[in-house]
Amino acid sequence: EKIRAHNLSMASQGSASSTSRSRSMGSMPVVKCYHDEVAPLRNMRHEGPTQGKRFFGCSHWPVCFCGFFKWADLIDNINELQLLLFEKDVEISSMEFEKDELKRNVKMLKESEAQFEEQVAELAIENIETLIAIKYAKMDKKFMIALVLSWVFLLLLI
Repeated sequence: EKIRAHNLSMASQGSASSTSRSRSMGSMPVVKCYHDEVAPLRNMRHEGPTQGKRFFGCSHWPVCFCGFFKWADLIDNINELQLLLFEKDVEISSMEFEKDELKRNVKMLKESEAQFEEQVAELAIENIETLIAIKYAKMDKKFMIALVLSWVFLLLLI
C-alpha cells in the first residue's frame, strides 16, 4: 500500500507521465543530483564499451562532485516501469470499484429475490384459498339443487 501511494505521488508529480511525453518529444526527464539541482545530461568521452553512452552527473562537476551518477537509459527504464506500475495501480483501483459496484448489485438482487419469493408464497396461499372457495361454491350449488329438487318432489307428492 505504501508502494502504491509512493507511485501515485510520483506519477502525480509528473515523473512517470512526463517520461512517455518526453520520449516522444526527444527530451529526457528532469533528474536532480544530491545538491537538489538539475543534473545535466552528458556523454561518456572515455574510450571503451561505454564511450558515447549518455549519463546524468553532478551539476557542480568538475568544481565539486557530490558523487551523483546515473545512466540515462537506466532512468528511462525506471520511469517506464514507474509509469507501467502507475497504470496497473489505476487499473486495479478501477477493478476494485467495479467489484464493489457488482457486490452492491448482487445485494440488491438478493433482496429483490427474497421479496419475489415472499410474493410467490402469498400468491400460492391466495390460490389455495380460491380453490377452496370454488369447491365450497360448487358444493353449495349442488346442495341448493338438491334442496330445490327435494321441494319439487315434496310438492309433487302432496
